[in-house]
Amino acid sequence: MGEMAAHQAPNPSIWKQPYAAPTAVQHIRRMRGGSQAHLLAASDGHLYITKFQNNPQHIRVLANEFFAMRIARLLGLPVSEVKIIAVPENLVEDNPRLRIELEGRIIPCLSGLQLGTRYAADLWQDRVFEDLPKAAFERVINRQDFWRILAFDKWLGNCDARQVLFIRRSNGQQYEATFIDHGYCFNAAAWNFPDLPLLGTYHQYYVYSGVDGWESFEPTLSSIESLDCTVLWNLASEIPPEWYQYDHDGLCCLVESLYKRQLSVRSLILQFRQCSHQPFPDWKTKVLL
Repeated sequence: MGEMAAHQAPNPSIWKQPYAAPTAVQHIRRMRGGSQAHLLAASDGHLYITKFQNNPQHIRVLANEFFAMRIARLLGLPVSEVKIIAVPENLVEDNPRLRIELEGRIIPCLSGLQLGTRYAADLWQDRVFEDLPKAAFERVINRQDFWRILAFDKWLGNCDARQVLFIRRSNGQQYEATFIDHGYCFNAAAWNFPDLPLLGTYHQYYVYSGVDGWESFEPTLSSIESLDCTVLWNLASEIPPEWYQYDHDGLCCLVESLYKRQLSVRSLILQFRQCSHQPFPDWKTKVLL
């Protein structure tokens, strides 16, 4: 797998909007979390958890989340659809709850292009949980996706704990895990990769019970290792430039670094495996890179 030289990279200053942005039409409620996102109804008939450019974390968390979630969906991981949402100025003016607390001040959310993550549940019928007791985890129908998302988080340098929602559909007894909050991939605004063993991992290590070798991370691991750099460039070119402060050189370095890290994911997983928490008690195969 040859490297793409820097001069071969497409010009990221030409923003390629992937589709017509839905327009926010109604404010539903404010969401929990450090980004102070809001749930909005959009013109396409769907609900979106919307993060704003002037959120308290950093404007680049929008770029990070968009880029990371597009990659995750490409890899077949259970994340919601992510879109660019146009928030009109009159919606902000007419809704006093569309506000953000920033440095002790209450300020209006910005209008313009914001980041929207499609709400993964039925707002009126499904039940959504941020955590589950260990006994209930056996009823998560896609629990092996915790193993696959680990490879993804290590590759993208997720510096947050792995965040997840457990959705129980109406009249059902099983849960479905949907992975959320990718703004701290690439170390948030820093766009670097500290690569500490516990970063990007889920706080309850029993979710990794059953990992018995490299096959447990497939097909995600092999897909990461074989992903063509052109695919990464195409996804990066769809990020609105204002979300990364028009730092085109920084975006180029980020994509090139991500491409170079593809074959480092196994060693990063091994660092986690060898930590004092012993997260993979069922690992049986020989350690081969």
